Amino acid sequence: MRTSVAFDPSSEEKLLDISSRIDLFEGYTHAHGLRIAEIADSIGNEFGMHEHDRKLMQQAALLHDIGEMAMKRDYIREARELSDIERLDMQRHSVIGEQEAAKLGLPRSVQLLIRWHHEWWNGYGYPDRLAGEQIPLAARIIRVADSFCALTDNRPRRAARSETEAVQYLIEWAGLEFDPRIVNLFLKLRKLS
Repeated sequence: MRTSVAFDPSSEEKLLDISSRIDLFEGYTHAHGLRIAEIADSIGNEFGMHEHDRKLMQQAALLHDIGEMAMKRDYIREARELSDIERLDMQRHSVIGEQEAAKLGLPRSVQLLIRWHHEWWNGYGYPDRLAGEQIPLAARIIRVADSFCALTDNRPRRAARSETEAVQYLIEWAGLEFDPRIVNLFLKLRKLS
């Protein structure tokens, strides 16, 4: 992981190993958690987030879907649309992920970022239906990074979208699912790279 924040090497290796296992379980073809952590760190840096806060955000990004792995549901990897019951069951993964992060001894802030990484700017996310500024900045950043990475990677249920299509999705859902300031900053960083 590229970061200027010092990680304990054994802790970093453990988090990267767990993140790789999550990616394998979910059927991602790339290092999904690591991609999110890197994008989130870039956005956080542009926002002027303190290094310590960025480190915690990176940890949450790496393990954001640990609840899915803990749930061990076969439907996660099946090449079909989820039923309404399965979709409702899947929404439990963020709370289960918070609990799994607690079992690993990760800081409470990391646990909460994992819990809230599916909250929507307009309050229609889950699990707590937080809205706008109620959602911590780091969770809003992870939401944008996670969505972009998920859209541009092959999944068992669907093929990857192009980066152009993923960017269009972020633009269309800014102000609803995503914090518009974060989408704008993400787009600015993409133009600079």
